[in-house]
Amino acid sequence: MREKVATGITGLDEMLGGGIPKGNTAVVMGSFGTGKTTFALQYIWEGLNNGEKVIFISLEEDETAIMENASTFGWDFKSKIESESLALVKLEPADAKNTITRVKSELPAFIESFGATRVVLDSVSLLNMLFHDESERRTQLFNLSQTVKSTGATLLFTAEVKPEHPSSSRDGLVEYTSDGVILLRYHEKEDGDVQLSMRVVKMRGTKHQRTVRPYEIGPQGLIVHAESQVF
Repeated sequence: MREKVATGITGLDEMLGGGIPKGNTAVVMGSFGTGKTTFALQYIWEGLNNGEKVIFISLEEDETAIMENASTFGWDFKSKIESESLALVKLEPADAKNTITRVKSELPAFIESFGATRVVLDSVSLLNMLFHDESERRTQLFNLSQTVKSTGATLLFTAEVKPEHPSSSRDGLVEYTSDGVILLRYHEKEDGDVQLSMRVVKMRGTKHQRTVRPYEIGPQGLIVHAESQVF
């Protein structure tokens, strides 16, 4: 049985039979406000608490914003950076050529030299926008996944979904190049409340629940109610 990498999200790890299979590439997809980045930060924090070294690559927020976001959940990223167990990397989407070069040429060596066992890229939707056509996006995304896999690290992408089709990523590619897909959605109820739901669409290498489960974003991050149903 393959070793599992716990996400640290109560309820989800139970749905996954212990976590994401080690060395897999998984993507958490959802629209704005569903907690994709919080999910990714929680995944990172779980690794840090287990004594792992981790890398968080952001195309959206800088190091200060990421640390402040994490601190709202009680996750002390600053001390982990100081102890050299966490690396926060900010890439600039506006500088497309340099960003692509850094990802392709520097990332594998950086993962191995740093000793990272978990890597997050937030968000792959922005990275894919740097490429000119679908064929190039698909090739580069597949190469990125394979490159990280070759280091043995477990990779987590975040991705935006299409507003008109919230079960598909914006470019429709990352779910096909990833070993696992976790879909986050929100539902507006008749009384005006919003219910968040999570579904493990696929996860190669492990048996998993496919049932849609409700979750919430609380003071300690995401919690999935794995025994409840979405109404």
